[in-house]
Amino acid sequence: MNKLNYQKLLKTMLVPLASLTIFAGVSASQQPSASAASKRAVNQAYKVAESELGSPYVYGAVGPTSFDCSGFTQYIYQQAHVTLARTAQGQYNTTKPVLRSQLKKGDLVYFGDDVNSISHVGFYIGNGQMIDAQDNGVVTESIDAPWWSIVGYSRP
Repeated sequence: MNKLNYQKLLKTMLVPLASLTIFAGVSASQQPSASAASKRAVNQAYKVAESELGSPYVYGAVGPTSFDCSGFTQYIYQQAHVTLARTAQGQYNTTKPVLRSQLKKGDLVYFGDDVNSISHVGFYIGNGQMIDAQDNGVVTESIDAPWWSIVGYSRP
């Protein structure tokens, strides 16, 4: 290897190595934890969801004055700087699955025939309740309402 190639190789290796060393020198307490950021995002999404109670349902609407189910969940998380897919199926396919026993405020609850045919999504708020956009507009209701068939849960 000639001197010029050696110097080029050295430069391409040293810059990333120096960056890694500097980053490693920052203590964990100085960096916000992912769970803290998520908790803030969930709380912000929850505040937005509550403020939209009573907004009308319009198929295909993504806010800010009317919503469909996935447009609603996408909108409230967008206000908390979290990006979700546009459709309920897309949101299910691109978020982390959780079990019912693991549900937390901010999780998404999916309804339909099965996990490949999701037709509705709601924002879980705890105690078996969700806020969702449905025919009656944005409402709070039980995730176990008889007109829904749960097929899964996820955490954005």
